[in-house]
Amino acid sequence: MDFDQRLKKAMERGQRRGDVAAQAARAKALDEEELKRLHSQLRLQLSEHIEQCVERLSHHFPGFTYETIFGERGWGAACSRDDVRLSSGRRDNDYSRLEMTIRPFSELFVVELIAKSTIRNKEVFSRSYFEKIEDADPIKFVELIDVWVLEYAEMFSASGQ
Repeated sequence: MDFDQRLKKAMERGQRRGDVAAQAARAKALDEEELKRLHSQLRLQLSEHIEQCVERLSHHFPGFTYETIFGERGWGAACSRDDVRLSSGRRDNDYSRLEMTIRPFSELFVVELIAKSTIRNKEVFSRSYFEKIEDADPIKFVELIDVWVLEYAEMFSASGQ
């Protein structure tokens, strides 16, 4: 086989490799789009549940204000309360807040639930739970949302508010 024939075969092999790489890139893009769609679907379902639970919590404790969270931080809800405490002629502020969000889609390809809570200026918990998008169990997330909101309600009630 002369050099021109070997050169032609090398070029054909390179062409095939390029085609295979392009197909793999297209398949990966489709997979990523599918993961984005699935993440968005889960985010909507879970953020609605967060909103319902946190809003109900705010109705049971007078003084709490409810807010919906959406954007770069994620999607979910928060409720907070700012109390003034007078003792021995001194004025102190007590801040309490519960915030829960589902983080935006990222290249980590996970669904992530974040919860932060404060009672009387003290952080009582800061938690995160995540699962791969394709393996995410919405029931597990719903259970965690319920448990974390109930736990906050119990701790807030115990604080003497």
